[in-house]
Amino acid sequence: MRELGDHHVEKLRAVVRDCLGKHLYSSAIFFADKLATMAGNQTQDLYMQAQALYLGKQYRRALHLLRRHHLVTTDLRFRYLAGKCLEEVKEWDECLLMLGESEVDEEGNVLMLDDQDTELLDKDAEEREINIGAAICLLRGRAFEALENRARALRWYKAALKADPYCYEAFEHLIDHHMLTSEEEAVLLNSLKFDSEDRWLSLLYSCRTKKYGQIPVIEEKFQELEKEPDESRPEEYRVSCSLKDNNDLIACRADYLYHRGEFQRCYDTTKALLEKDPYHLNCMPLHIGSALELGRKNDLFLRAHNLVQEYPQKAISWFAVGCYYYCIRQFDHARRYFCKATTLEGAFAPAWLGFGNAHAAQDESDQAMAAYRTAARLFAGCHLPALCIGMEYLRTNNLNLAEQFFLQAKSICPTDPLVYNELGVMAYRNRDYETASCWLQKALQLAPPFTEAWEPTVVNLAHTFRKLKSYPEAICMYERALSLFPRNASTYSALGFTHHLQGNTGKAIDCYHKALGLKSDDTFTAEMLTSALQEECLRLSSAHDAEFYSLSGMPHIS
Repeated sequence: MRELGDHHVEKLRAVVRDCLGKHLYSSAIFFADKLATMAGNQTQDLYMQAQALYLGKQYRRALHLLRRHHLVTTDLRFRYLAGKCLEEVKEWDECLLMLGESEVDEEGNVLMLDDQDTELLDKDAEEREINIGAAICLLRGRAFEALENRARALRWYKAALKADPYCYEAFEHLIDHHMLTSEEEAVLLNSLKFDSEDRWLSLLYSCRTKKYGQIPVIEEKFQELEKEPDESRPEEYRVSCSLKDNNDLIACRADYLYHRGEFQRCYDTTKALLEKDPYHLNCMPLHIGSALELGRKNDLFLRAHNLVQEYPQKAISWFAVGCYYYCIRQFDHARRYFCKATTLEGAFAPAWLGFGNAHAAQDESDQAMAAYRTAARLFAGCHLPALCIGMEYLRTNNLNLAEQFFLQAKSICPTDPLVYNELGVMAYRNRDYETASCWLQKALQLAPPFTEAWEPTVVNLAHTFRKLKSYPEAICMYERALSLFPRNASTYSALGFTHHLQGNTGKAIDCYHKALGLKSDDTFTAEMLTSALQEECLRLSSAHDAEFYSLSGMPHIS
């Protein structure tokens, strides 16, 4: 009789496991309840019942079950599941109390453990399992971040990664929420203990971090991840498999292209990826951002429409709508949808920056500053909010404050060429042309290869050389700018003016004509063309007279 009862219990356990595997959560809850009763409320059956209730979104009931049977204090798995239930119902303080008292230092090293957290010390997780200690550190980090204690959240995310580098969610929070500077990201990755066969994961994590100033290194890592395994290399330096066609790696390369200013290549890469996987949301901000830079308003409209239909509760959908309206210069609508995106997801950095940019586009400096400052507070590891604040101060001619924020952005990310471009512009506005030249040349050193995106920086450097009366260097820079963007009337005008200053009125006239052909209502160019024509006529007349008197032998009185 006992054997018959054991048979029924094992059969029910198999049914519950299968229901969970097939996502039949109501069935799993029903049979798990009967299983617990028949088996006499054994621990493993109660855990399975609590899991079924959690997956069936009955979080309060799962929590009540764990507490009623006093299971929270018996096993770390139960305490973690109870914490997850409290996370789902947004009771963050209660969640932290459930997980127990522990402390961690700034580097993510656990200093003090609750008596029941001794498993946190076990760094060797079972095969193919994420360390339970890492999962608990991650949950603590999520709770602190929800309570807006980002400093402690940062520490626990680091602890989760150190407990188990396979805890990808902790890494994702650190990177996507810009919690670390580029230097801090490098230090954290170097502190992680990857097994020799996990080199692919180490490389992939490195490629996901900030990419400024790492062009040769990043290229090498991409190549290593994409090529077939090389058995001749030492095991610790060998990638065991190829990720050439992996969507996440393609999205990572697109991010790399975007930060290099190669928006067309980024757009083509993300477009191909989205044709293969239309719902790959991680690459969607890159696709939308590159489409905005290229002015692809039709694509933005269709992409935003589809996202709102599929994901009306996600920030990325309304961010796409905001980008479409920003592209067609309807800034009132743009900021409304950027605001909605930040309401849905407060930690979505692109929406905060878009919100500020939409205000700045309408000269609403105070509102723009408020958005940028919020972004700076939320994303301490991201230099873009400080850079945007500096640009807004520069636009309103507050040069001292602009410099402070540009230098702050430089301290967070010392390898972004855009920071040096803005420092150069600020020095130019201060009429410190030597310093401006240094900053702008540094920007161009950090921004190879030159693409159309860097044309303004090349023009800025040319203006600086002209102010320094280094006319040959200025002409070289103007010509390089025209090779990047051949239809810029102001560059032709500036090039003509530089030739004019050298006394080359013939070349100046050619450049002025080209500028007016592209922009016929340019008053400055029209005036300078008239002046150049008059000077050229006088020069030719003077030369003709000199030749005439020379041939006739008559004295020439100039």
